[in-house]
Parts: sequence; C-alpha cells; structure tokens
Amino acid sequence: MRTVSFTTGLLLPLLLAACGEKPSTMEEVDSTEVTLPNGTKILAEAVEKKADMMRGMMFRNSLGANRGMLFIYAKEDRIPYWTFQVRIPLDIIWMDHQHRVVDLSLNTPPCLVRQSDSCPSYGGREPAQFVLEVNAGVAAKSQLKVGDVLDF
Repeated sequence: MRTVSFTTGLLLPLLLAACGEKPSTMEEVDSTEVTLPNGTKILAEAVEKKADMMRGMMFRNSLGANRGMLFIYAKEDRIPYWTFQVRIPLDIIWMDHQHRVVDLSLNTPPCLVRQSDSCPSYGGREPAQFVLEVNAGVAAKSQLKVGDVLDF
C-alpha cells in the first residue's frame, strides 16, 4: 500500500507537468480567451448552464481589466439582456454562430432596484449565439462595431 502511494506521489506531478500550461486560478478553469479585432485579449468566464447565465454579473462589485463573461447558447436566438442587480456598467456584445458582432449595448448602466421588472432590456434585435460582457468602455476603446469578428 505504501509503495502505491509513494509511486503515485512521484508520477502525478510528472503527468500534470506533461499536460502543458495549466490555469493558475480556479476562475481560469472555465475561461475562454476572446481576441478583439484590434488584438485586445479578454479572459472571459465561459457560462453555458442556465443558472450561471441567469446570475451572470449580478452582485459583483468589480470586473478586472481585460476580463469578461462569455455566455454560450446552444443555438442562435434573439436574446435580450438586462442588468438587474448588476453593480457595474458593462459593454454587452452579441455575436452570431460565426462570432460576428450583430449588436452592441455600450456603457449599459447597472439596475439596482428591488423589482426586476423595473429594469430595461438591451439588445436582442438580431439572432445571436454568444454574448460577451466586458467593462464599459472596452468596446469603444477597441473601436468594436457590428460586423467585426471576435476570435475564440
């Protein structure tokens, strides 16, 4: 029994090292690097589960520089967004299945009210399969526009 534990203790680090670059934080485990047309790289938390999508950026007090959240849907649809209980202003970027920007909501304000029906909806005018949320101002600084293609 001791031999198995000792051998496993020696081999496991070697096997893990052979796997290549590994995430340095838990946040990076489910993250996707998104590259904007101007070369700006965004490390985005990738979410696909309905519960994670519903929570989104709610209750967060900040979002690091060059960080974001990428919502991944099974198929294209018209997907309006809102900022109920989101505490920071965001740029919201809708993309089709080819990662082409189909809609933008720049400097989308937080909506810190008690009733969710008091918050306006944004976007959802064009079918999209991916939605990227980043800090407000990132899209303008990167000169992002409808028709641009993001790489991820």
